[in-house]
Amino acid sequence: MTVQVKICGIRTEEALTAAIEAGADFIGLVHVPVSPRFVSPDAAAKLASQARGRVRIVSLVVDADDGQINDIIRSVQPDYIQCHGSESPERIRAIAERTGCGVIKAFRVRTEADITKAEAYADAIAFPLFDAWVDPAKAHGLTGGTGHSFDWSLLTGRKEPFMLAGGLTPENVRAAIEKTEAPMVDVSSGVERRRGEKDPALIRAFITAAKDLA
Repeated sequence: MTVQVKICGIRTEEALTAAIEAGADFIGLVHVPVSPRFVSPDAAAKLASQARGRVRIVSLVVDADDGQINDIIRSVQPDYIQCHGSESPERIRAIAERTGCGVIKAFRVRTEADITKAEAYADAIAFPLFDAWVDPAKAHGLTGGTGHSFDWSLLTGRKEPFMLAGGLTPENVRAAIEKTEAPMVDVSSGVERRRGEKDPALIRAFITAAKDLA
């Protein structure tokens, strides 16, 4: 099985090109102003136009209202909306119906109970994304991209498709995949030279390791 890879928090043409050329399957554009990976609507639209047809485009939001969702659909035309906030199953269904896009719902994991929350969303989402729960005092207002991981053994034996995120790097992603049998992985801070600044060499190394191409 070839693992699919998402490089999240793309902000520059250099990072986008590195991700596509290395074999990424998804790229993530962050529409959350508090994030160091935030891209303006105009920049997101430009990056999406360059990525379209070459890689699947994911727009990441946190508790977005209908106005923001409409703006993203109009300017970016993503393949997926990734919801990284406290969205209810009903809200996720409404976003899916409004946009016609696949919806990825992120769940912040501390215990097995956080993973079972995904069951209530199963009929509305393309797949869940499991990320690390982080103490809000240490998360700098972020709901993802914090560089923290969680106990991967909580996902052992899971049969339904999911995307694994949280603290993944070129050095540990292969071990994470072997531990969880994750069919998809997502990275942001683990391929950055500085906070919010992607490193093309690290992007290539991560994709090589995740897809076991070495």
